[in-house]
Amino acid sequence: MSRLPDPRPCPAAGIAGAPFRLMLVSVALMASGYALLLPVVPLWVARGGTGAFGAGATTGVLMLTTVLAQPAAPWLLSTIGHRWVLGIGSVLLGAPAPLYALSAELGPVLALSAVRGVGFGLATVAGSALVAELVPREQHGRAGARYGIATGGPQVVLLAAGVAMVETWGFTAIFVAAGVAPMLGAVVVLAIKMARGAAVEPGTWSSAPVARAAVPPVLAMLVCSIAQGGLVTFLPLAVPDAGLLVALALFATAGGAMGGRVLAGELVDRLGWGGRLQRPGVLAAAAGMGIEIVATATGHGVLLVAGAAVVGIGFGLVQNDALTGLFGVFGSARYGAASAAWNVAYDAGTGVGAVGLGAVAEPFGYGAAFATSAVLCAAAALRRR
Repeated sequence: MSRLPDPRPCPAAGIAGAPFRLMLVSVALMASGYALLLPVVPLWVARGGTGAFGAGATTGVLMLTTVLAQPAAPWLLSTIGHRWVLGIGSVLLGAPAPLYALSAELGPVLALSAVRGVGFGLATVAGSALVAELVPREQHGRAGARYGIATGGPQVVLLAAGVAMVETWGFTAIFVAAGVAPMLGAVVVLAIKMARGAAVEPGTWSSAPVARAAVPPVLAMLVCSIAQGGLVTFLPLAVPDAGLLVALALFATAGGAMGGRVLAGELVDRLGWGGRLQRPGVLAAAAGMGIEIVATATGHGVLLVAGAAVVGIGFGLVQNDALTGLFGVFGSARYGAASAAWNVAYDAGTGVGAVGLGAVAEPFGYGAAFATSAVLCAAAALRRR
């Protein structure tokens, strides 16, 4: 793997230091606002009369503006600093959320999702860049795992709980809660102290060798996020009468992803397995989507939950291995660019999973949409290196 030089020392405190821990608190609150509404907003517009494609479009627009904002984030990191980018992104993600309650019409919902996507894009690039900025390189795998817990923990609880909580407290309460959490995260950002010199340069692909080395992790992230994005968006619609099972499946896919990231962090740092976990992770995601096809066709509850868990574990392995790999490819002078590439693949795939698989599901059914995702994952895993 091609590496750029790493001229800048990292803070000695590393993963045990207060700046890194405060960053985790901030991104956990930001991720809570994101995760809580990811399956709820499509359900909101679906109950307002919008079909599968329109429901998927709410996630698709969120991810589109996320991806459009992310390439600008490295420049902002070097211009105004990591804390400001993370804080501003959290505010833009949280502040519009309560306004969803004003209308279930598709147009206003898409507009709010677009604003929130910009905030999410800025916050995610800043957060994952800070993983590398606040710890030394030999801790990147474990730091990425802790970052995965901070961002994945809310998804473990809230992807499942959000749909269930709507039935108890209604949509408005969920929209308000999803707005408050990222705003609190923006307040926590103010307490993070950055070391001198911890600023990234505006990142580019730099050279053909760097671009070539970045393709495998970016592709692995893309196809896995298509799988999970489609699963999270359409599982509540594919099995509408299995509320508890759907909640358990969403819990399983989020928990599996977090577990996969923790496992990958240990394997990368302690055993030096960086770069070896992407193909197994992508194959696991393909297998999990295959299980979901059978589960949605037969209504088998155990398979529904198991397939979602396998998708999550595979994606978790890919997330951590791809992120640490991209840090190595770009080097410390361009951690922001590495973070942007990783996040663009993650969020573009989530958007494609929602909109693209929604376009397949509308005429052919949800089984066909899940099958499309499984084929994409298998093709990416089996491609020549």
